[in-house]
Amino acid sequence: MDWWDPSHPTSGTSPFLERLSCKTTASMGKYPPNRLFRLRVLFLSNNSFQGTVPTNLTHCSELRELNVVDNKLEGKIPEELGSLSKLRALGLANNNLTGRIPASLGNLSSLTLLLVGYNNLKGSIPEELGRTTIERIQLGIDRLTSSIPTSLHNLSNMRDIELGANQLEGSLSLDIGVVFPHIRQLVLVENRFTGPVPSSLSNASMLEAINMALNQLGSVGGDDLSFINSVVNCTQLRRMAFSHNFLKGPLVSTIANFTTQLSWIDLEINQIHGTIPSGIENLVNLTYLDLVMNHLTGSIPPKIGKLHKMQALGLLGNRLSGGIPSSIGNLTLLFNLDLSSNNLVADVPSSLVACQSLKYFTLSNNNLNGSIPNLLRNLMAGAMSSLRAQS
Repeated sequence: MDWWDPSHPTSGTSPFLERLSCKTTASMGKYPPNRLFRLRVLFLSNNSFQGTVPTNLTHCSELRELNVVDNKLEGKIPEELGSLSKLRALGLANNNLTGRIPASLGNLSSLTLLLVGYNNLKGSIPEELGRTTIERIQLGIDRLTSSIPTSLHNLSNMRDIELGANQLEGSLSLDIGVVFPHIRQLVLVENRFTGPVPSSLSNASMLEAINMALNQLGSVGGDDLSFINSVVNCTQLRRMAFSHNFLKGPLVSTIANFTTQLSWIDLEINQIHGTIPSGIENLVNLTYLDLVMNHLTGSIPPKIGKLHKMQALGLLGNRLSGGIPSSIGNLTLLFNLDLSSNNLVADVPSSLVACQSLKYFTLSNNNLNGSIPNLLRNLMAGAMSSLRAQS
């Protein structure tokens, strides 16, 4: 259906209407914005609207919230939307919009929420957005290029930044935690960012999730995980992902000092060396630990079994030695265990039979010996497993 049609029965909609909402159905009517002079809230998300975003939305001069997320709209974002001076929330995400983000959106001085990701937008993020009061910005999964405008540093009340899956580049501001002290979610995954991870993130005391995976982060100095020494002060942090970067240096022991709220650590495919800190046992709410394809040495911490909530443990492709700790049998919620391609020796501990939730179990390419415990054979029969025992 088109966005609106003056011949539709709703063309006589009362000009006194202030809120119009039509969600989760594709059988709604078509609305003429030029008759809704007092409209403040327009929610048309999760429908099947086609066509373009109408420029005559500017007739709705009282509009505060516009949400057309998850439709089939095409064309460009109208420059005219920048004249809706009272607009506080603009949701255009998950459509088929093309072109650039209009610089005119910078005229929306009351704008606190901007959702325009999951389209086919290109070009750079407008510097003019720094003139707004945006607290949550979602521009992910588009084709945006260039760097993050420094003007966004003016948005000191920013709480959520989602710029993932674009082609953004450059280094991250070393003061990012200072200019965004209230940030909760920082999602920069799958871009082309380079340079170090800013230690100033420690100033963002409300930070809950960081995702900078699939970038080119790293420095020449080779002490790239030193930012952890300060970020441990983020007591609300729950998820941390830096996989598929060029981070070098040791896995610092201070990682064990993170808040017990931390549930997710993803450092897969970097150039991290050293040992797995024994104090990692302190992270009692950890459910996901991925250290796959690094250069870690030493043994698997013997008390890793204290992480009773662990569901996925990936240590594939390192240089770990010693035996498999019997305490892993305490991880009864574990469904993915990958210890393959290391230098592990000795027997497979029979305690692993307690891991009844295992679905993916890999020990191949080690130096394990002895027999596979009978009970463990039964467990492996129901799992996708691979074990190569070498005497």
